Amino acid sequence: MSKKPLPPLFNYDQLPQKSHIGNGLAGQDILSVSQFNQDTLSYIFTRAREMRQMVRRIGGVDLLKGHVLACLFYEPSTRTSASFIAAMERLGGSVIPITQGVQFSSVSKGETLADTIRTLEQYADAIVLRHPKIGAAKTAADYASVPVLNAGDGAGEHPTQALLDLFTIREELGRLDGLKVAMVGDLRYGRTVHSLTKLLTQYNVSLRFVSPEILRLPLTIMNEVRDAGLDARETHDVADVIENADVLYVTRVQKERFSDLSQYEEVKEHYVITPELMTKAKEKMVVMHPLPRVGEIHYAVDGDPRAAYFRQVKNGMFIRMALLAAVLGQA
Repeated sequence: MSKKPLPPLFNYDQLPQKSHIGNGLAGQDILSVSQFNQDTLSYIFTRAREMRQMVRRIGGVDLLKGHVLACLFYEPSTRTSASFIAAMERLGGSVIPITQGVQFSSVSKGETLADTIRTLEQYADAIVLRHPKIGAAKTAADYASVPVLNAGDGAGEHPTQALLDLFTIREELGRLDGLKVAMVGDLRYGRTVHSLTKLLTQYNVSLRFVSPEILRLPLTIMNEVRDAGLDARETHDVADVIENADVLYVTRVQKERFSDLSQYEEVKEHYVITPELMTKAKEKMVVMHPLPRVGEIHYAVDGDPRAAYFRQVKNGMFIRMALLAAVLGQA
């Protein structure tokens, strides 16, 4: 019996190209990494470092006191929802957390995304949205009069995750140019991979994409990499990249993205990062993962100083603090 074809992917070229520096982000939507250039990234990273120092010293401030953030999550989330909530509260703001049980809200009565967004903007100064449909954040932004921040739209993009990923690489290794970055796992549906790859095209890096054949990086994104003139190669074997990688960015195979579960069963345990494999890696490198993991990184790797994924999680709060302050005009 023939397998079902994989669904098409959203083309982010449909989004407007924006470039903002500093307070130019005030009132803006955060929908795609294509909105950011190196100047904007440098600004956000500087603000994130300031947020980190502030949290270490005093825990929080009243920078966003009186502001309200609505977190609207149509898909499960632990890190993204928690870090946005923590970010807003550490800045003195308040949160409307619609992060569980959306199915029991007016959505169950057939309310459209547009009407949900137009309702929430009556209460909130900004809206964070996670949705299973690619392009949903853009749809929400079209109807909203307050900033919309894309917290992941299906297999599309996850811009705030990519910003914290890039920030983590910079903080861990001290630079971005000249690095060799290997992406491992679900590269077709992995929105974190899509967004981080797009950001990395702004730097002089080498990219290696490691995946099973059915989970290869979408051609549209590979074409962006090639258009940027970067050294990029694809392989099916982690052993081909482990010795030279400065960054090993591992992702889980996402069961929820498969319409044919037999395809998922074929590839779900294709890659596992073990202590034995890590003996072949550089002494100075980092292993990253957007989490959650479902077996692709062995727990014994957690004690390796090169395992950066929980430091990566913490960086998410600092980046989102910087972004919230910027879009709400307080950075």
